[in-house]
Amino acid sequence: MAGRHRSRAGLAAAVCLAAVVAAGCGGPTGGSAAPEPAVAGAGAATGTGAAADRDGPRPPAVPLSLPGPARAEEETSSEAVARKAATVRTALETARRWGLERPPLAAPPRPAGRPELRAGQGVKLAEGLPPVVYRVPTEQKIVFLTVDDGAEKDPEFNRMAAELGIPLSTFVADYLARSDYGYFRQLAAQGDAVNNHTINHRNLKVLGYETQRDEICRQQDQLEQQIGARPRLFRPPYGEYNEDTLRAAASCGIEAVPLWNEEAFPDRMEYRQLDQRLHSGDIILTHFRGTDLWPGTMTDLLRKVVDEVTAQGFALARLDDYL
Repeated sequence: MAGRHRSRAGLAAAVCLAAVVAAGCGGPTGGSAAPEPAVAGAGAATGTGAAADRDGPRPPAVPLSLPGPARAEEETSSEAVARKAATVRTALETARRWGLERPPLAAPPRPAGRPELRAGQGVKLAEGLPPVVYRVPTEQKIVFLTVDDGAEKDPEFNRMAAELGIPLSTFVADYLARSDYGYFRQLAAQGDAVNNHTINHRNLKVLGYETQRDEICRQQDQLEQQIGARPRLFRPPYGEYNEDTLRAAASCGIEAVPLWNEEAFPDRMEYRQLDQRLHSGDIILTHFRGTDLWPGTMTDLLRKVVDEVTAQGFALARLDDYL
C-alpha cells in the first residue's frame, strides 16, 4: 500500500515537472524558481484541491533578465529616447522664452564641400571675377540670414541667436563697427563669420577702381586685425557694384559676393520674387539697427525672421559653409 502511494506521488511529481518544462522552465508565470510547497491542509479545508490553486491569485511574474549586450542595448535605447525628449522640451522652453511659438527647424549638417556655382537664376558668373550670388544652388530646405552694417550692437540679439542656435553671416562696415569691435568678436566666437562691407559704406559703383580697392582691401586688413580672420565674402553697400568692384574685391582675396532675395524688418519680410515666398538657398538681408530707425528691436527682428522661415518649412543655415 505504501509502495502504491509512493508510485502515485512520483507520477504526480513527474506530471508537475512536465508541466513546468512545457510552460518555459518556470511555470506559466515565466519565473525560474521552483514551485513553493503547498500549505498543509489548504486543499482539504476547501475541498477544491489543485483547482483552487489554479484559479486563485498568483504571484507577480518575475521580470525577464536580459543577457549583457541586450541589456546594454535596451538601456542605451531608453537613454537615447529620454535624451531626445529632454532636448525637445528644452528647445521648446527656450523658444517660448524668446517669444516664439515653436523652435526653429534644425539645419542639416555642414556640407563636406561647397556646391558648384553655375550661371543661372540666382548666380552671375564672369571669368576671373568672384561670383555674385542671390540664391545658393541647393535642394535642401534651407535659407541664409545675413546682417549688415554694424550700427546697433544689441547683446540680447547675440544671446538670442546663440540660445536658439541661429547661424548668422555678418557684413560689417568699419565706420559703424569701430566703436565696439568686441561685439563682433563675440559673434565670431559663437561661430558667426564677420565679413567685409567696406571701410566707409560708400556707393562703390560711382567710384574709380583704386578708390574701390582701398575701401575693400583696408576693411580686409581691419577685420583680420580685429577679428583674427581675413574674410572670404564681401557685400557691396546698397548692393551696388560694377566690374571694377569685382576686380578690386578679387585682388583683396574675396571669393564670392552674396547679395539677397529677401529683406527682413522687425515687422515684415519683403520679397523680390513674385510669389512672395522663400525658395531653397535664398539669402535674406537685414541690418544691425535699433528702435531709433526701426519699429522694433534686434530681438523683434530675429523673432520675425525665425517665425517666417519656420512657418514656410525652412531651416536657417550658415552662408559661409555654402559659399
